[in-house]
Amino acid sequence: MAHKILCFGDSNTYGYDPRACLGGRYPDSVRWTALLEAAGWDVVCEGENGRSIPRLDWEMEGALRALRCSRAEAAVVMLGSNDLLCGAAAKTCGERMERFLHILTDGASPGLRLLLAAPPPMRPGAWAGDPGTAEESCLLAGCYRALAERLGVGFADAGQWNVELTFDGVHFSESGHRAFAAGAGQALSALFGEPL
Repeated sequence: MAHKILCFGDSNTYGYDPRACLGGRYPDSVRWTALLEAAGWDVVCEGENGRSIPRLDWEMEGALRALRCSRAEAAVVMLGSNDLLCGAAAKTCGERMERFLHILTDGASPGLRLLLAAPPPMRPGAWAGDPGTAEESCLLAGCYRALAERLGVGFADAGQWNVELTFDGVHFSESGHRAFAAGAGQALSALFGEPL
């Protein structure tokens, strides 16, 4: 039986296509969550354009509700890009993520496996015009790795997966989605202790 996975993230989890005028989405043949599904995982996609790391009570409650309703065995959490784009430092993202993960794990069913994924670093582009934002994004994986070790949860650094970004410097290209799906599949297999 396929493992059920909740993927909780922002526009790159939603599958936003920056070439579309009205917030369109890549088709199933492109999106990394759909590619994971095609590879045999039972995927619940909870990607939302513009989502930052939850901090408000209603955001936390919404995340917990999505997790409980999904009955997932594992959750992949990839957030932080929008926080950085709004001026937060990588260290601040790590602090926000720590609070969020504590609430998520405290409210989840026992035995939930958690994979904290650091998004690939941004590069200067139409959305990431400030070079400082791209520089801060390069520090995020280190903050998340230390956090994952401290909390005893899984960690994946998508910056190691050769994920191509589009002209905006933030969103995955079609080949970027394929690369991310391959990396995420390996990380999930490792999380479940299965052969790669």
